[in-house]
Amino acid sequence: MDAAAMNALLAKQKAAHLRDGEPSAQVRIDRIDRAIALLIDNRAAIEEAINQDFGSRSREATTFTDIAASIGPLKHAKENLAKWMRPEKRKPTPAILGLFGAKAEIRFQPKGVVGIISPWNFPVNLTFGPLAGVLAAGNRAMIKPSEFTPATSELMAKMFAGAFSEEEIAVVTGGPEVGQAFSSLAFDHLIFTGATSIARHVMRAAAENLVPLTLELGGKSPVILARSADLDVAAARIMNGKTLNAGQICLAPDYVLTPKESLEPFIAGAQASVAKMFPTLKDNPDYTAIVAQRHYDRIKGYIDEAKAKGARVIELKPDGEDLSQQEHRKIAPTLIIDPSDDLKVMQEEIFGPVLPVKTYSGIDEAIAYVNKGERPLGLYYFGSDEAEREKVLASTTSGGVTVNDVIFHVAQENLPFGGVGPSGMGSYHGVDGFREFSHAKSIYRQIKADKPLQQMRPPYGPAIRKYLDGQLKR
Repeated sequence: MDAAAMNALLAKQKAAHLRDGEPSAQVRIDRIDRAIALLIDNRAAIEEAINQDFGSRSREATTFTDIAASIGPLKHAKENLAKWMRPEKRKPTPAILGLFGAKAEIRFQPKGVVGIISPWNFPVNLTFGPLAGVLAAGNRAMIKPSEFTPATSELMAKMFAGAFSEEEIAVVTGGPEVGQAFSSLAFDHLIFTGATSIARHVMRAAAENLVPLTLELGGKSPVILARSADLDVAAARIMNGKTLNAGQICLAPDYVLTPKESLEPFIAGAQASVAKMFPTLKDNPDYTAIVAQRHYDRIKGYIDEAKAKGARVIELKPDGEDLSQQEHRKIAPTLIIDPSDDLKVMQEEIFGPVLPVKTYSGIDEAIAYVNKGERPLGLYYFGSDEAEREKVLASTTSGGVTVNDVIFHVAQENLPFGGVGPSGMGSYHGVDGFREFSHAKSIYRQIKADKPLQQMRPPYGPAIRKYLDGQLKR
């Protein structure tokens, strides 16, 4: 689809929005129900398409992370949207106007047409997840899925076309040129999930039409292991988060900071947990391949550079398999111990199953290390020392935090999910998603009696001066 056709489609959706007006709760629920049905009815096809796109990805992992994890937000929105739609009462100011009968409220109005640019790592979830808030807020949507997962993108195009008119939801497929044109459209709101480098281009394009943005990006999400942490539990949870989807997750732990004396026990715990989850890797359908050759080469480049510069590199291959010759692009979970900060693995978001582990002496040193980098999407603290935990939470800034695990804060529908600075702007999930994709319209109803207002008009006299003197007191 070229730019002219995309503009025509956007115009068609905007015209339908104006023609039909603000949708009722029943209409919104019907659209959400149709989205849920698409996920349930196409489960096998989704599993197959994503497996095809990755070369090897567990069907169970796909159902867990892409299908079930999408149905949850949709059901949550369906159950709560009628409550979210209610006007929110506010107190008038100055308060005396309220005594005379003035009213103030906020009404949440659909923005209109929302563009969704979704990534390849969880192509279904990161389309349907935002869609929960978009539909709950009463909007229509145009979706541009990733060209890196072509089978899944084409499947979603067919799925939506079979359940929605293109006036409601439309899918636009294509490569970078299509994506660039899509991000230049005059949407009423645009949400982009992906790399920070691409987000800069999206933001520039959206700025031409002053399109409000939600950017869900990434960054180097740190793990701080405290001296009070249960190392075996921590290692198991960290490595589960790092090996899920082979680390191709925006919230995957990107590096670990551990006390020096805990380093070797953590390494042993990581080895044991990987061996338990993945006794083999090469032909194990539970272990995901890297999505594309260029990403495989990039991640291998991190490992090769670390080895060349003398870092201690530990490949976690329980069966000792040779992965140099394989049908798919699998990389073993790999620890890089105390890497220097000039390595690319410490400068770029890894997005793969490689985990640097650095040591620290005191918690202040760990906090300072986190703070010298850009603000990440997630931060993870393991430990039972409440005072230390609160110090870490108060002294660092990240999009969100999970304590004593990784990634889990993204699964909380009652918490907003989003980044800060280079890791994103805006947030969604639950009521926060509904509000992100709504226009909060302020409405003030003036009092009927005119006499109290007359003192604000010329000619000014003692009454207005008395009022102003009262306002200027400390």
